[in-house]
Amino acid sequence: LICRDVCRRREFEKRPGMNSAFTPSRIAASLAILVVFLAGWEWGPGIFGVQIYIIPPLSSVAEGLMEMFRADNLWMHIGGTTLEVVAGFILGSLLGMVGGYALGMSVTAEVVLSPYILALQIAPKVAFAPLFVLWFGFGLEPRILIAVLIVFFPVLINVMTAVRNIDPDLVNLARSFKATRMQVFWKIQVPGSMPPMFAGLRIGATLAVIGVAVGEFAGGNSGVGYLIVLTAGAAETHKVFAAIFVLTMIGILAYWLVILIENRVLHYMPSREHGGF
Repeated sequence: LICRDVCRRREFEKRPGMNSAFTPSRIAASLAILVVFLAGWEWGPGIFGVQIYIIPPLSSVAEGLMEMFRADNLWMHIGGTTLEVVAGFILGSLLGMVGGYALGMSVTAEVVLSPYILALQIAPKVAFAPLFVLWFGFGLEPRILIAVLIVFFPVLINVMTAVRNIDPDLVNLARSFKATRMQVFWKIQVPGSMPPMFAGLRIGATLAVIGVAVGEFAGGNSGVGYLIVLTAGAAETHKVFAAIFVLTMIGILAYWLVILIENRVLHYMPSREHGGF
């Protein structure tokens, strides 16, 4: 038995996954694309006669980024935006999970609530930003609420779909062994919905940055989105690009943090199923 278990484990470890996907040739190809993109950004505008206030070269953007760290207290704005992204992502994800499990386990709840949830999703989130500023002022609340609204729906849909797609024979088998409804939920439905749920969380991690940025655009006196509005009004295009780069990095870090948590939680699954993009 021990020999058989060891053989199975070795066979499992040989399955193609993230380690085999990131081969040196593929990494080199990706880095080559990055080098070409950066080189085109640096020298392309000058070659094609594009004005610097339209597309500044990469070196000018880098200088603008350093200047924002020195003169505009960029670290403080990064901290505020990151706090808002984390808060909006956590609240939106929790609400999406609760709603997804409720709608997935109850057909009545889905029929009654889904039209209103769909209407809320279809309504443009940008339109809510001025209302939230009017209701809650220029603090953190409007920005977090926009992020919550954007993160909520993809998590809800993924969880609800996953719960609905769980094998009903598995649930019936558990009930035949006198499993309670809570036992079925925690032992079957929650583990079975984890992979799709994390797929929704990946999407939500990036959308949270967009939601916070929209809230900072609409009204606020801090945050990276506020700096974009401020520098755009002053026609400092190189600083606008620098602030966009900072927002992008915050989104990438949030995305990979979700992946790290996913790899810890779903460690029992083949890496191909829960790793990468």
